[in-house]
Parts: sequence; C-alpha cells; structure tokens
Amino acid sequence: MNRKMKQWVADCIASSECRAMPILSFPAVSLMGITVKELISDSSLQARAMETVARQVDSVAAVSLMDLSVEAECFGGTVHVSDDEVPTIVGSLVSTPEEVERLVIPAVGTGRSGLYVDAVSQAVELIRDRPVFAGMIGPFSLAGRLMDITGIMMACYESPETVHTLLDKTTSFLEEYALAFKRAGADGVVMAEPMAGLLSPEFGDEFSSRYVKHIVERVQDDDFIVIYHNCGGSAVHMVDSIAGTGAAALHFGNAVDMADVMPQVPPHVLAMGNVDPSGQFREGTPESIRATTVALLGKCAKWPNFMISSGCDIPPSTSWENIRAFFEAVREFDPHL
Repeated sequence: MNRKMKQWVADCIASSECRAMPILSFPAVSLMGITVKELISDSSLQARAMETVARQVDSVAAVSLMDLSVEAECFGGTVHVSDDEVPTIVGSLVSTPEEVERLVIPAVGTGRSGLYVDAVSQAVELIRDRPVFAGMIGPFSLAGRLMDITGIMMACYESPETVHTLLDKTTSFLEEYALAFKRAGADGVVMAEPMAGLLSPEFGDEFSSRYVKHIVERVQDDDFIVIYHNCGGSAVHMVDSIAGTGAAALHFGNAVDMADVMPQVPPHVLAMGNVDPSGQFREGTPESIRATTVALLGKCAKWPNFMISSGCDIPPSTSWENIRAFFEAVREFDPHL
C-alpha cells in the first residue's frame, strides 16, 4: 500500500487521540509456540509474527524484528543465537586501521539480510491497516559491533580517521539495506543507534548523527520515513544533533526523562518513548505498567508530537498480560483528569 508517510506523521501529531507504537515483535514467539531461533531463521514466520502482533494490539504501526546482529553478521561477525533471547554479536571483527581498510562492504542479501527483507515484503501483504516499519541498526552501532564497544570508544579518541573509514563502510551498507526495505514495500525503517548514547554530544554529532543524516537524505521521502532511536542517557543533551539528521520521528530510551526531551524536539517531528522494556514490560506487573504508562502520559501528552512507546525493543519473554495492560492504559487515558 502506497502511504504518504510524512503526512502520516503530520496526522499523528494533529490527532487528539492518544495512540501508541511500542517496539514490539519478539514477544510473538509465545503466541506462536516457536523459539527465537526459529523466528530469526524463517522469513514467513517473521511475517506471521508481525501479523500476529498487529491482530493482538492497537499499535499505530507494525515493526519487524529489531535484531541488531543481522548487519554485523553480513560483514562477517559471529552471532550468538539462543532459543529465548535476541541474538547478539560475539567478539570483534576488526581492530586495526589495516583491518578496517581491508573490510569488504557486503551486498544486501548476504547472511540473513535477504531473509529479513523478504519477511517485510510478506508482512506488507498481510498487514494492510497500518504502516509497516522495518528494523535496522544505525551506522555507529554497527561499527561498534564490528570493532567492539571498548575498541571503538578508544578509537574515537586515538584513531578517529579509522573510525570514519569504518563508518563510511557501515553507512554505505545501511543505505542499501534501507533501500531494499523500501523496494520491499516497507513504509519506513526504525533505525536503532544505541551506542550513540555512549558518546558525548560533540562525538555524537561527529561519529553518528552526520552519518545517520546521509542515510536519511538517501532514503527518506514523502512515502518512506526514518524513525531514529537512541536509548542512551546522553540523548537528552543531543536532541539538536539528532533532530538535525532530518529523521521524521525520534525514539528515545528509558534512560532519559521524556519531559526533559520534549521541549527540545521540533513540533513537526514525532517524538516517541519510553516505558522501560525490561523493568516494566518484562519484569513489571499489569498494575505497575498501567501506573507507569499513565504517569508518562500525564507528563507528556500535552505535547501534540508525543507518542508513547516502549523505551526500546520489548524482550521476547514479556508476558502478554503486561503488553495488553499497556495498551489498555493508553486507550483509557483521559488528559483532562
């Protein structure tokens, strides 16, 4: 379905109705009776998982798996897979300037990337009543998975030119990956850049935002948008830089207070966040998640461009009782009380 996504953002902001868009896909495993390992290995199961979630909850959009191991695996990274947890990258692939120079940019379709694109192409045929977003990693966070966290943080100080060379390569791949999702029929991407939250505002601009901006300028248009996610505590000091990427929507993690973030977000940009995905969705109770949701809405619903969400990807083992309690609280919220 050809949706005008920038108009969709404007309509969300203009609406007086309280709606939600949590990052929700992996908990479908309990409803489908499958493992995470099975889910990440089968595009048809992924599409069915997205459809299953869409039938269960009144989210404004569907989001594909936020599996941030896919892109690093394409470059040659080693993935740890289990039956009940989201996959992770183990170790580092590059550590020296020479290794970074030799690193080959993979084609989209390498590893599981083609499988994930195919899952979205199937999902857009199954889910017709709301936008479908594809999940993907951001350029600095991908570089961090290739070099490992400690290595890239040190390199930002000691060998910034090496980091920039690596970022040129991760950005090039991610541009093509996002375009593949666009051709598959996705309405946009949710780009997770969690490691940018470890950077100072100055480094965040140099090593993350400028590269995210390249991707946004290449792929975003009236029909396809980028939702940028940063779950770091420093994000509250980086809003100008993050908004400067041009992403149509910004998504913040639970390490920040959304009441501190919202005054800094341009009114035409949708801002999403930030109920704790682990502390509340997975570990909380229906009562605690209702209270947390109502409290957040009470603080932030006064901003028309605020949309409540999870602070990050909701873990696979999260109970559906908690997920439903979140949506019930959103549906029942009265801003006039």
